[in-house]
Amino acid sequence: MARAHNKLTETAIRAKNLKTGRHGDGGGLYLVVSPGGGKYWAFVWVRGGVWNELGLGSYGGATEHVSLAMARERAQEQRKILGEGGDPKAVRAKQAEPTFAECADAFISEMEKSWSNPKHRAQWRMTLGEAYCKPILDKRVSDVGTDDILGLLKPVWQKKPETATRLRGRIERVLNYAKAKGWRSGENPAAWRGHLQNLLAKPGKLVRGHHAAMPYQDVPAFFVRVKAAQGVSARALELTMLTVVRTGELVAARWTEVDLEKAVWTVPAERMKTRKEHRVPLSAPAVAMLKDLAESRTSEFVFPGVTRGDRTSPLSTMAMTMQLRRMKADDFTVHGFRSSFRDWAGDETSFAREIAEAALAHKVGNAVEQSYRRGDALAKRRKLMDAWATFLGETKADNVIRARFGE
Repeated sequence: MARAHNKLTETAIRAKNLKTGRHGDGGGLYLVVSPGGGKYWAFVWVRGGVWNELGLGSYGGATEHVSLAMARERAQEQRKILGEGGDPKAVRAKQAEPTFAECADAFISEMEKSWSNPKHRAQWRMTLGEAYCKPILDKRVSDVGTDDILGLLKPVWQKKPETATRLRGRIERVLNYAKAKGWRSGENPAAWRGHLQNLLAKPGKLVRGHHAAMPYQDVPAFFVRVKAAQGVSARALELTMLTVVRTGELVAARWTEVDLEKAVWTVPAERMKTRKEHRVPLSAPAVAMLKDLAESRTSEFVFPGVTRGDRTSPLSTMAMTMQLRRMKADDFTVHGFRSSFRDWAGDETSFAREIAEAALAHKVGNAVEQSYRRGDALAKRRKLMDAWATFLGETKADNVIRARFGE
């Protein structure tokens, strides 16, 4: 004969004289009354001769109240799991397991204590977030498999090999962290050696320091779009394109470094890759843009970032990268516009190589030559940057005449 169900009533449960101990409702559901009068629900089952118990919540608790009807629904869920051959305790543990997004956040929060470079932290969070990992963010971390990893990597594997390689490595570390925490078992689906190397073609050789650059013939049309875009990130990208400085040199620019009267921006040595002060000649469009920004400035930084209390930080090093992404131009990099400029200067102008290299703040010549060259060719570089600004003002490629610019 089948065991009776629904033996308890709300009236009986609320009774003050309810005895300490277990009160069965049938089908493995019990109301447990403690000696102090507290009440909670438990689901009980026996498998392989072993008694198992799973708590289903409190009845009349200060922070939780599971009614009789709710307890019966929860008990029915457990009976369904048992009927399908499952283990209610294992399912409960699975539900407590973090998602990939939560696991990645926990890993980064732990590791970033030893990361001094804010750009490094930002890159980890960006690549492991919606930019590349959106399909797996809400998955339980132990459910992430090889097919998921391949789905993330294949779209960028040959197109952006450096990005794809970093992404794979970062996912591998997160999943190793999950295994160490006891949330996963078995092989890591993001591992390269002995696993993904058999499923993905070997990416092209990665060249350290290479940055995807927009063909210089396409830059003027894109520059028009940048000028039309709104926001601090767009203005930062606009000035970067006009001055071809590095991202780190630009985002922390302070108004005290800019002389609009002389049209010169002096980047201090500590922000330069060469650790030498660099004077940047500002073209007329650059000066005009900076004057507009100066009229509404609210911070010591030309391009302010987040404000907390009375303190404002500089713009994030990832802000211009995200601007490119919003403009559907993330096949290219911010740094790549320096390469676009260099190609233009070499192909379309008669300016000396040394002037173009100096505009990029590159060291020119050997140590002996550098020791004799004390000046920075500011006047000559100004002519070059004025020519570049004029080129950026062109919106049709057929208006560009080879070698039209020169000293």
